[in-house]
Amino acid sequence: MAGSSNFISPLKNFSVPFMIILISTVLSFLHRVECVEFDVGGKNGWATPSGKNNDQVYNDWASKNRFQVNDTLRFEYKKDSVLVVTEEEYEKCRSSHPIFFSNNGDTVFTLDRPGLFYFISGVAGHCQKGLKMIVKVLEPASPPQAANEHSSAALVFAAPEFIPMAVFVLISSFIGVIFV
Repeated sequence: MAGSSNFISPLKNFSVPFMIILISTVLSFLHRVECVEFDVGGKNGWATPSGKNNDQVYNDWASKNRFQVNDTLRFEYKKDSVLVVTEEEYEKCRSSHPIFFSNNGDTVFTLDRPGLFYFISGVAGHCQKGLKMIVKVLEPASPPQAANEHSSAALVFAAPEFIPMAVFVLISSFIGVIFV
C-alpha cells in the first residue's frame, strides 16, 4: 500500500469545487455534437444519372448514410438546380412552389429537423431520369428521462446515456480516491 499512498496524497490537494468543474468540463466535451457535411452523390456530384435503370442512384447513396439534425448536404452541379419539395411534388417530378430552390452550382442545404426531405432537379426531364433523392434525418437522441417521485436516490448517480460506461466507471473511481 506504500505505492498507493504516493498516488492518493497529491490528489488530496485538489479542492472539491475544482474537481467538480474539471469533471463537468470533461463531460461536456464528451457530449459535444458533431455536424457532418455530406457531398451528395460522392465524386460524381448532383448530375443526371447515365444509363437505364439508374433512377435510384441518389436514393441508394442516401440510404448508405445516416443523417442527423444540423448535418449539411453539399450539392455540386453544372447547369442544373436543387429543389426541396413536398412528397407529392417529388412523385410528380415537378414543383411550382418549392420549399427551397438554388441554382448556383454549389449549394449547401442544412437538414434542420428530423424527418424526410425530398430533393429534385428543377431542370425539365432531369428528375424523370433519376436526379431526385429522399433523405431521412434521424430523430435526435432523447435526453435522459427525469426521475419520477417513486425512484430511489441511487438513480441520481446513474450515468447519462451519452457517457460510455467505461468513462463513468473511471470518473467514479477517481472521485472515490479523492474522498477516501
